[in-house]
Amino acid sequence: MTNTLTGKVALITGASKGIGRAIAAHFAQLGADVAFTYLSSVEKGQALETELAAHGSKVKGYRSDASDYAQAEKLVEDVLADFGKLDILVNNAGITQDGLLMRMSEQQWDQVMNVNLKSVFNLTKAATKPMMRAKAGSIINMTSVVGIKGNAGQANYAASKAGIIGFTKSVALELGSRNIRCNAIAPGFIETEMTDALDPKQVDEWRKAIPLKRGGRPEDVAKATAFLASNDSAYITGQVLQVDGGMLT
Repeated sequence: MTNTLTGKVALITGASKGIGRAIAAHFAQLGADVAFTYLSSVEKGQALETELAAHGSKVKGYRSDASDYAQAEKLVEDVLADFGKLDILVNNAGITQDGLLMRMSEQQWDQVMNVNLKSVFNLTKAATKPMMRAKAGSIINMTSVVGIKGNAGQANYAASKAGIIGFTKSVALELGSRNIRCNAIAPGFIETEMTDALDPKQVDEWRKAIPLKRGGRPEDVAKATAFLASNDSAYITGQVLQVDGGMLT
């Protein structure tokens, strides 16, 4: 495994579990110094710090709410103070509040929009300043295949993830002249702690409908994210990379 991210400083939001945790671990394996956020579990945050530091990287976790603009600004300031620079931003924090539109509350809509979409605005705006000064940077936003095709019972989630795609393409156009790239990743059915709680028969049906006949692993998304973070993708910006086993073709 080559250390393609050696010398880079990455900030990853929502990294205490699932896809975010896998991204943080893979980045550390590739030589990056890693700053990450968590919201609820201090224990998980500390455990991840210890795990990633074993790779020899500088690692620090921050308890921060990405949906809060002031906290996002303070987070980037703290990362710059602790690490000296910021090369890579991965906007991964996200939640679901599923329900049919007729039964969906305003609170369910607003909460998903704030955590999934507003957080991307918050962190990207804050990170843009140091990246513009450095005239370099890679921003990767986590969207979803649901943001492309929609899904019954997830109008709020689908809208937030579709919004991320439009935001990504716009930021790529705005910041390209400063050598700052902005791309998105659209995972399909990725098997995490959340999917472990689902009906096994339903999960098996989903697997059968995927051309590769399996659900994705968090590591599959992490490797794609590392590619977009590295210099290997230096001429790629404004794109949506589907990591879905062929679910959407």
